[in-house]
Amino acid sequence: MSNSSSITQFLLLPFTDTWKLQLLHFWLFLGIYLAALLGNGLIITTIAWDQHLHTPMYFFLLNLSLIDLSCISTILPTSMANSLWDTSAISYSGCAAQLFSFAFCTTAEYSLLTIISYDRYVAICKPLHYGTLLGSRACVHMAAAAWATGFLTALLHTANTFSLPLCKGNALGQFFCEIPHILKLSCSHSYLRELGLLVLTICFAFVCFVFIVVSSVQILRAVLRMPSEQGRHKAFSTCLPHLAMVSLFISTAMFVYLKPPSTSSPSLDLVVSVLYSVVPPAVNPLIYSMRNQELKESIRKVMTVRIS
Repeated sequence: MSNSSSITQFLLLPFTDTWKLQLLHFWLFLGIYLAALLGNGLIITTIAWDQHLHTPMYFFLLNLSLIDLSCISTILPTSMANSLWDTSAISYSGCAAQLFSFAFCTTAEYSLLTIISYDRYVAICKPLHYGTLLGSRACVHMAAAAWATGFLTALLHTANTFSLPLCKGNALGQFFCEIPHILKLSCSHSYLRELGLLVLTICFAFVCFVFIVVSSVQILRAVLRMPSEQGRHKAFSTCLPHLAMVSLFISTAMFVYLKPPSTSSPSLDLVVSVLYSVVPPAVNPLIYSMRNQELKESIRKVMTVRIS
């Protein structure tokens, strides 16, 4: 038995104990990481470079790409290094920093996904009021609110989680530092305070999800009344993948954070956690940008300028 003052490191759960499979895990995560860096990096560079893309929608996409880069950089490099060097250790301070960064990025990203839904709702359902409701100042305020929400949520969760006395060892049943698995190491009833904060966070996420669903339904109703088949196809190709990715994110996250400890399965936890922590940052560039003809043309221009 140990307490939190004597813990200097945590032991993360490896994907496999076999060296060859560890190398496979390293190369798989490296490919995902490089794809996320390339996709999100191209989006950030293109939107910043092309004056024609300085609109509310692309401003929010730029913020989303920045958060996605931060999110995936919080988890994958540590996991890849552990697989490559055949270790599972992470320092106490490193674990706290990883938990803070991940909570910050996921909360800010989910807030931005809600804002993007509102942006698309106003653009399609209230086009005449778009300039008024989504002026430059309003866009900056909404983006700042998303980042501030992420920072405040991460600060509260990190402070609460790492103020708990830990006396059940230092082995985490996850490949990165995650709140539920740290709470399992606590030997005090004060962990109920963090559980209460988690419930509030999940309620906030659920309210955002309901808003996204309602706005998507309104968008789809408006799209079905469009006379242009091209316009309907463009709206469908944007809204449906957006709703699918948000549903994947919220369902897998709620499964991890709300399931009873008795139903815990290390292999299932690993798979589900990858779905909401690694997949969205890597896939978001395809969903929100690569399907956008205007952005694809701008990316080609940027790459042509860089090559020449």
